[in-house]
Amino acid sequence: MATEPKCPKCDGEATYADGNLWVCPLCSNEWSQSAKAEVAEAEPEGFVVKDSNGNILIEGDTVVVIKDLPVKGAPKPIKTGAKMKNIKLRDHGDGHNISGRLEGFGDMNLKSEFVKKA
Repeated sequence: MATEPKCPKCDGEATYADGNLWVCPLCSNEWSQSAKAEVAEAEPEGFVVKDSNGNILIEGDTVVVIKDLPVKGAPKPIKTGAKMKNIKLRDHGDGHNISGRLEGFGDMNLKSEFVKKA
């Protein structure tokens, strides 16, 4: 007996083959096994950090701040266009997943939603 794959949309087990496609009667989703494999290959494994435009960031990238960001205890905000070179990716659990050095501020942790890849 062949094992049918689970539905990638609803995780239902009542799937069946219809020609080259798999069909889920629970949610009416249709997919091909090759498309599922392509999606799995395109998405990197592990901790993934994306910028405001959806680009995947890697350690050592340079990013640019896209809006003025207030800094607690500092007299001025981080201005739009400030560059952070040679970033490091971290999982602090509070959303601040990029760390690096900003000119005039020193070492900082930023959220990736406020930067774009340079």
